[in-house]
Amino acid sequence: MSTVESVRERANGPGKAASWRADPYTRALRAGRGPLFLRRADGWMLPLDVERWCADADAADRTVLRRCRGPILDIGCGPGRLVAALALLGRPCLGIDVSRAAVARTAGAGGPALCRSVFEPLPDEGRWGTALLIDGNIGIGGDPQALLTRVGRVVTLGGLLLVEVAPADVDERVQVRVDDGRGDVGTAFPWARVGAPALLRHARAAGWTAVERWTALGRGFAALQRTTPRPRPAGES
Repeated sequence: MSTVESVRERANGPGKAASWRADPYTRALRAGRGPLFLRRADGWMLPLDVERWCADADAADRTVLRRCRGPILDIGCGPGRLVAALALLGRPCLGIDVSRAAVARTAGAGGPALCRSVFEPLPDEGRWGTALLIDGNIGIGGDPQALLTRVGRVVTLGGLLLVEVAPADVDERVQVRVDDGRGDVGTAFPWARVGAPALLRHARAAGWTAVERWTALGRGFAALQRTTPRPRPAGES
């Protein structure tokens, strides 16, 4: 796939400012370890598994990778363990992330990556065979249905979206900050947490069909297939 090959030359390309570039997150990625949390306004904190993100793909990750087909887009690739594993297998793939530190770490691990938001124009839109939303990335943008609709314009008809879901039956939209637990916090941004029942509701509304659910190492996943024609952007006739 020519575009995937060409982005290897642009792995550290420009991107817009984003809260995931806040210093606590950048420092954690560069160090390869936490502690790191998403903190809600009410003080509740969700631990982020930085050490696992920065390690090699584990057995649970490999259950996701085995289900991928066609060229693969990892949305919010973080430090790139999934993209690196796919590249090692010779699979056509691309990671995107709004964090320059994440993109740099992905490239250093041997995975092609771009500093890009999923809501910005992407290479080969409408032709990706599989998209990934792992490690809670269904929360990107704070609106799961809007995110699912956007990803529906990125993958091909019949393409797959593999999603990691929250372990609880939750469907929340919140403002959060990246927090290192030691007094250093980033700016607020919208996020969502979605369990399996809520994901399936949002998926149906966005034109996806659920085809499989599974668990591995205590993590829950779902496979969705785009079975309806690609949604048109607002304002398109």
